[in-house]
Amino acid sequence: WSLMVAVGMIFTWKGLWEGLYHIPYLGDPWVALFVGLAMLTFSGLIFKEFDPLGGLEKSVNKNLKRIQHHPKKDEFRIKYYDKSRKKHFVLEAKDLLGMEQTSLVFRKGKDEIFIPVHRLTEVTYQGKTQWRL
Repeated sequence: WSLMVAVGMIFTWKGLWEGLYHIPYLGDPWVALFVGLAMLTFSGLIFKEFDPLGGLEKSVNKNLKRIQHHPKKDEFRIKYYDKSRKKHFVLEAKDLLGMEQTSLVFRKGKDEIFIPVHRLTEVTYQGKTQWRL
């Protein structure tokens, strides 16, 4: 039965492709390419798989995890931009408690503060820039 299903799928796809060439405008390969790319774009698949900024976020998360487990964690400083106060702040990496989805959790006294990852601007180690946006 599985062989019959596989052969049936092959014949179905062959029929679809051969039939596609007889449709007036979709028979042109450039039109078919444009329609296919438009469908992928509107479905969101292209941006989910090939997100140019998603790589940046993954890189930042990877570096922050490395910092969190670094033996000299107290020598790292993390700089971020506070949008409400309109200025930059520097936090010690030793106060970094962890990461929750797209935010960093820092201990400040008895409180916890959450910093969105996209607000980070620079990471320094022993006063030298390790990463900068």
